[in-house]
Amino acid sequence: MRRIMVANPKGGSGKSTLAVHLASWFARNDEIVYLGDLDRQQSTGHWLAGRSRHLAPIRHWEISNDELEAPPKDCTVAILDTPAGLHGKRLKLALNKMNKIVVPVSPSRFDMLASRDFFEELSETKAVRKDRVDIGIVGMRVDPRTHASRQLVEYLQQFDLPLVTCIRQSQRYVQAVETGVTLFDGNRIDPADQLHWKPLLDWLVRRR
Repeated sequence: MRRIMVANPKGGSGKSTLAVHLASWFARNDEIVYLGDLDRQQSTGHWLAGRSRHLAPIRHWEISNDELEAPPKDCTVAILDTPAGLHGKRLKLALNKMNKIVVPVSPSRFDMLASRDFFEELSETKAVRKDRVDIGIVGMRVDPRTHASRQLVEYLQQFDLPLVTCIRQSQRYVQAVETGVTLFDGNRIDPADQLHWKPLLDWLVRRR
C-alpha cells in the first residue's frame, strides 16, 4: 500500500490542492484510493461530498482520533491531508505510518521561513533518520518568470531534500477544490500542467 502525506505547518500552502489532485490521479489509474484529513474542519471530506459519483471513486478515510487508524484493508493508495501547525507528537505519529511525504512550499518569505523549521523537525524524527520515509518538496503557485519564484528555488537548494517539481498558479485549481473536480478528471489535461505534474507522479510511484 502506498501511504502519502501532504504536510506543511503553514496554512494556505496548497496542501489540500495537492491532496485532492493526487487522490484523483491515482483513482483514475484504477487504484483503490482513500483520502483522509487530520484537520478537524475536514476540508477534504467536504470536497468528497461535492464530488460527482460519475467520476473516478475516491473513498473517505475516516480518522476519529489522534491514533491515526490504518486505512481499510482494501486500500491500495492512502492520501493524508494535514492541518496547519502539525508538529511534535502528532507529526511523528503520522510520519511513522507513511511512505512518502510531500511538502508544498509557496514563493513567499513567510512560507520559506516556516518551511525551514519544519524541515529541521522532520530531520530529527526517527522515521526520517532511519530512512523509512521519503520526503519531496513541491513548489506551489510558481511562475518561473518572477523574482520571487527564482528566490524560492534558490532557497530550497540549501536543504538535502529533492525539489521534485514546481506547479504553476492557475484559477483552475481553485475551481477544482470548490467543485470536487480536479484537472485529472477531464478527458485531457493541459500539456503544460502535465509537464509540471509528471515529475511528482513519477516520484510517488517509484519504488525504493
